[in-house]
Amino acid sequence: MFAHQSTSPPAVRSGSRRNKAWFVQSALAVFIVLVFVWSMDTGVIHLSPVDLARTMLGSGSSKDNLILFDFRLPRIVICVLAGAGLAVSGCILQGITRNPLSDPGILGINAGAGLVVVLCITVLPNLEGSFLLPMFAFVGAGLTAALIYLCTWKRGEGLRPTRLVLVGIAIAAAINAIMMILELTLDPQNFQFVATWLAGSIMGTDWQYVVALLPWIVVLIPFVIFKARTLNVLNLGDSLAIGLGVAMERERLILLGCSVALAGACVAALGSIAFIGLIAPHVARRLVGARHQVLVSTSAFTGSLLLLLADSLSRVMAHNIEIPTGIVVAVIGTPYFLYLLAKARG
Repeated sequence: MFAHQSTSPPAVRSGSRRNKAWFVQSALAVFIVLVFVWSMDTGVIHLSPVDLARTMLGSGSSKDNLILFDFRLPRIVICVLAGAGLAVSGCILQGITRNPLSDPGILGINAGAGLVVVLCITVLPNLEGSFLLPMFAFVGAGLTAALIYLCTWKRGEGLRPTRLVLVGIAIAAAINAIMMILELTLDPQNFQFVATWLAGSIMGTDWQYVVALLPWIVVLIPFVIFKARTLNVLNLGDSLAIGLGVAMERERLILLGCSVALAGACVAALGSIAFIGLIAPHVARRLVGARHQVLVSTSAFTGSLLLLLADSLSRVMAHNIEIPTGIVVAVIGTPYFLYLLAKARG
């Protein structure tokens, strides 16, 4: 007698994966809405549910309107947008490098943005708080990524993923050393501002930051989802990808540019926040698998939820003071990073 083997048709398996991804993303969206509502009431000044409802409907007091619409809502929206952007940026880097430990912060892209900010504060002390500062941060991220690419690319070999990670880590270490030297030359006020920015204090408490960040998220994340099949092929290795007719270097460069643009725009509004781009894709991969058609969008949902939750916790963990969101993310992300490192070595 032959053993009975039951196999599901490919269409059934594909439908099951889509249903699972839809369920996971729906659950993440519900959690984001719940944390969003909770975050509107977090802070030194308490707004009751009645006050929140009245203010949202347009009949709140001038004080409640100021707190909610001018301070809390822009910050909350920035966290949702930037969390998605950083997560997708990390997902791209992990895909094109085939390295699960890749992240915009680890590769030095965030450090490059921070270095330009410190340089600007050193040369132009009155620039603190200026809307030009995020633009300089974005330029710094782009220049750092270009330097990493130029140091990694070799004629005849192209862009090697392992070399990309190693060069990125080395450049990040050098940039951090330069920043430490520059910080020593700042006056106390500017030093405190730079230290807070580098710790990941949310800068985007103004609707201008939302308007500046929104186009990058709305345009680039759908484009990366469109390129999901290419990311899947790149994960197969260079030989197989070339055999399948993929222009490896061109596609890597396009996707790397998307990752840098997302990371630079987000860091410009958030400050230097690491680990979101590392953690969110890993969590999403455990939830929906490694297919980038669903992994990219699930990473975006996960990143939004993680950053929004971390920012809300930063405002309720201590009385009358606000802990920088980057510190809360680091407290969450460091143990997970060590776990991933130990797992990779094992």
